[in-house]
Amino acid sequence: MSKHERWNTLLELLAATGRLEVEEAAGTLDVSPATIRRDLDELAEQRLLVRTRGGAVPHGVSYELPLRYKSSRHASEKQRIAAAVAELVREGEVVGLNGGTTTTEVARALALRFGGGRTESPGTPPAPALTVVTNALNIAGELAVRPQIKIVVSGGVARPQTYELVGPLAAGVLDEVVLDVVVLGIDGIDPELGIMAHHEDEAGISRLFAERASRVVVAGDSSKMGRRAFARICGLDRVDVLVTDAGMPDDAVRRLTDAGVEVVTV
Repeated sequence: MSKHERWNTLLELLAATGRLEVEEAAGTLDVSPATIRRDLDELAEQRLLVRTRGGAVPHGVSYELPLRYKSSRHASEKQRIAAAVAELVREGEVVGLNGGTTTTEVARALALRFGGGRTESPGTPPAPALTVVTNALNIAGELAVRPQIKIVVSGGVARPQTYELVGPLAAGVLDEVVLDVVVLGIDGIDPELGIMAHHEDEAGISRLFAERASRVVVAGDSSKMGRRAFARICGLDRVDVLVTDAGMPDDAVRRLTDAGVEVVTV
């Protein structure tokens, strides 16, 4: 197991249990306690956790994995979901993307699908095949080098965990745009409560994305089903399509369908 894989696993264990003990973590990862101590020390230097006598606890009261350490979780499912989402987007549309690992994969799938640009008429330069509006700095950075895609980035204050821009400046930009479709990454989905995010500022921007779009597509792997998060984005009545993986339970699919959501499994 590489150091990056160990760090991923340690942070996931910490997120799940709220505390790590060196000896227990060493047994789980099948490495020496000395290796775990070094890993925890290095993660503490990055302010990703707080070292304690014999282990570690989360850094701060509210804890979530930074985006760079979430990217390997359910990676194959997210790539399949992203490819299916990209097929729902039509050439020339204005697409909104919030932040997250799944929407990052969607951005990459869109770049592949619309890589050639389009030409309005013979003799004119290629026009953008797609316009993407995002509040995610990493998505903007990946797509900014794609001349066939026009990028609009909201303002706002950057959240280091997710690279998302939030706050009044972000809302001010989104208030001025109209979207054909928005693709939302989420932290939880519940048939009664709707879709949710861990933080109220991110949920507020995602809600505004949904309000500005004609179609709302939610992209989330089946692990998000039945999971509740702190802040509600919107109810299922605002969601048109959920693209998820085949691990979604049949009863959950049925309940979402009954709520008016088209469920696409890949």
